[in-house]
Amino acid sequence: MSMTGFLITFFIILMFLNMPLAFAMGAGSLVALLIGGIDPVILPQRMMFAVNSFPLMAIPLFMIAGEIMVKAGMVSRMVDFANTLVGRYRGGLATATVLTATMMSTVTGAAVASASALASTVAPEVRKHYGAGFTSGLIAASANLGAIIPPSNAMIVYALMAGGLVSVGALFVSAIIPGLLIAVLTAVLAYIIIRIRKLPATGEPFSLRKTLLAFRSAIVIVAMPVIVIGGIVGGVFTPTEGAAIAVMYASIIGFFFTRELKLKHIPDIMFRAAINSAIVGAMIAFASTITFIFTIDLIPLQLATFIQGVTDNPHVFLALIMIALLIIGMALESNAAYIMLVPLFAPVAMLYGLDPLWFAFLFCLNKIIGMLTPPVGVLLFVTSGVMQLPFGKVLKESLPFTAVQGFVLLLCIFFPDIVLWLPRTLGMH
Repeated sequence: MSMTGFLITFFIILMFLNMPLAFAMGAGSLVALLIGGIDPVILPQRMMFAVNSFPLMAIPLFMIAGEIMVKAGMVSRMVDFANTLVGRYRGGLATATVLTATMMSTVTGAAVASASALASTVAPEVRKHYGAGFTSGLIAASANLGAIIPPSNAMIVYALMAGGLVSVGALFVSAIIPGLLIAVLTAVLAYIIIRIRKLPATGEPFSLRKTLLAFRSAIVIVAMPVIVIGGIVGGVFTPTEGAAIAVMYASIIGFFFTRELKLKHIPDIMFRAAINSAIVGAMIAFASTITFIFTIDLIPLQLATFIQGVTDNPHVFLALIMIALLIIGMALESNAAYIMLVPLFAPVAMLYGLDPLWFAFLFCLNKIIGMLTPPVGVLLFVTSGVMQLPFGKVLKESLPFTAVQGFVLLLCIFFPDIVLWLPRTLGMH
């Protein structure tokens, strides 16, 4: 048996023994290296090299910015502003929820952070009108925009693991149109479900005065994603620098505008961001040893040879990869999938002549949808835990919204310009 065979065997055994995924990767790699007669001192060297990355610094910074938004009361102000715009219509509160999630997504970069924030701040009001079940499904699906609309931590990890095949900025821009399309279709589906179930209209009659007051209260908050994403897309600063600016901007708003952010909140904000960042960092570090073993065993070359023996049609290859990723997404945590699979599949996609940016986005969106599919649907668990609802109920209510995201994935497969038009127009591809 090759080192890769021993690695996979031990990894699966340790995973089923409930060892944390990152440590299961590391332990499996250590065993494989020892069996292969390779000095295990290479393990910490590879780990250090993997996490010693400037782009990777954007992930903890965006997480800190997201935590500050919640503590500073910025989320509630976004909800109020969104509700004054659309809350008076039937289904308006649901649309306001999606709109709030979309605005949050332009700062947090993470679906889990968005789910936690929305479930704790938005859900209590929404469930009064629509019930806990529908609210939970809407929250979980809307939170997934946090991993799609830039800045996306998932896409930062993909670009890092792809080894320079795509840039973080171009991948961010490629996600803008599909992300907004998912947001619009989610709001439309929510409206349809509300009409079918005859749920009540919410919100007060339109008031220009209230709308202007809410806008004045939210304008500096709404300007935050414009500055951060606009600066990244415009090439004014890098994604990592943009993340640092997001932290600074959110802190200024929290301390001096909303005045809800206090010095006593800082330790908790840093602790939560550190925990989440450490999870991602540990997985990247340990998984780098897996890719090292794959390289020694020539797994990428063998995989390419095998797939080319199955089909020489790039469209068939893409279909097989998308199906495989959907299945893998039901059993493997998304960050682990990026780290383990991108170094394998991205080079093979190049051999088939697929556009690397297009393939990168399809890969990311596929894995992001996996955050809503059991048994490892992390957003379902987060929403279930915060809202204190049975997991099965959240899963059932989220399925129609998950189908919307799957539909957009199909649109992006059949119509690549949905993904590629904006990067090309901006000269980034």
